[in-house]
Amino acid sequence: MAFELPPEQTSAAAWYGPEMCGPDGARRDEWLMTLEADQVAEIEAATMPLAEREADIAAITPRDFPLPSLGAVLQRRVRDEVLNGRGFLLLRGLPVERWSMRQSATAFFGLGCHLGRARSQNGKGHVLGHVQDLGFDVNDPNVRIYQTHERQTFHTDSCDIVGLLCLKTAKSGGLSALVSSTTIFNEMRRRRPDLLKHLFEPAATDRRGEVPEGQKPYFEIPVFSWHEGYLTAIYQRQYIESAQRFPEAPRLSPARLEAMDLFDALANDPELNMFMEFKPGDVQLVHNHTVLHDRTSFVDWPDPSRRRHLLRLWLAAADARPLPAYFAQRYGSVTIGDRGGIVLRDTRQHAPLEAV
Repeated sequence: MAFELPPEQTSAAAWYGPEMCGPDGARRDEWLMTLEADQVAEIEAATMPLAEREADIAAITPRDFPLPSLGAVLQRRVRDEVLNGRGFLLLRGLPVERWSMRQSATAFFGLGCHLGRARSQNGKGHVLGHVQDLGFDVNDPNVRIYQTHERQTFHTDSCDIVGLLCLKTAKSGGLSALVSSTTIFNEMRRRRPDLLKHLFEPAATDRRGEVPEGQKPYFEIPVFSWHEGYLTAIYQRQYIESAQRFPEAPRLSPARLEAMDLFDALANDPELNMFMEFKPGDVQLVHNHTVLHDRTSFVDWPDPSRRRHLLRLWLAAADARPLPAYFAQRYGSVTIGDRGGIVLRDTRQHAPLEAV
């Protein structure tokens, strides 16, 4: 039977950047949630006792981090807007300038545990990631691009929701960019359905040296999947291309390359994408299955104490969508609420307070 493309998508996930972030800011209030003073106080009341006794951040649960009012508000907005709506939300107003690193990390992880289960972001078991320029070579096939100052390009992470907390901004650049993968699908379907079909075929994607026991050094998942009525995307162009270093990886056909070129052109089209400038204390939540995220290149401050620094969470959400079985190659499992992340034989989860 010939493959048939899914129908055009008409959900709230099929948005265009200018309408979300236009000059009039008409829809900005839909995705920007400024924390009220009493909500910040609730977060601090949960954070400070844990930070004072240096509690194990990776072990924090909702019971340890009570949010009597804010918790339900966050859960509802994340379910309705991030998982089932446009796919992103920005919380503004955490007072990180007056918090220590431990306090900021505890508050961020505590908020996150109300939204999902934290997943390991690398083979070291880091459930709290540090997004900083560590001076690594972006051309090294075992380096993750977030560890450099270069542009990341539009991609997804290996979890349901990725959360970022901005602690410090760069001297210039480092803007966050988002684009709807659902809108890219719609545009490709209208313009070049012949190319779009190739993105529903498995693609070898490089694991960048973090290979679970018994697995290949790459996984094979299509860019787009249609499963139980859900359109899901997973994509990292550089890692698809670097997987070609393995002789046994399926080769990229000219048609596949042309399809990815169109995908990238649409992702980079200002008629589709949007940019936002983080402020210290901002928390961005992004649904990986319907939104790709990017970061522009940046120039950092000479003073190490001022350099750009974000904390990151990868979350498995209890209200997440079903995923096809082949996602287990990357996610370890497709069990809702217990999937995603990178786990190797000796991985032990912990939450470091500095990039290591």
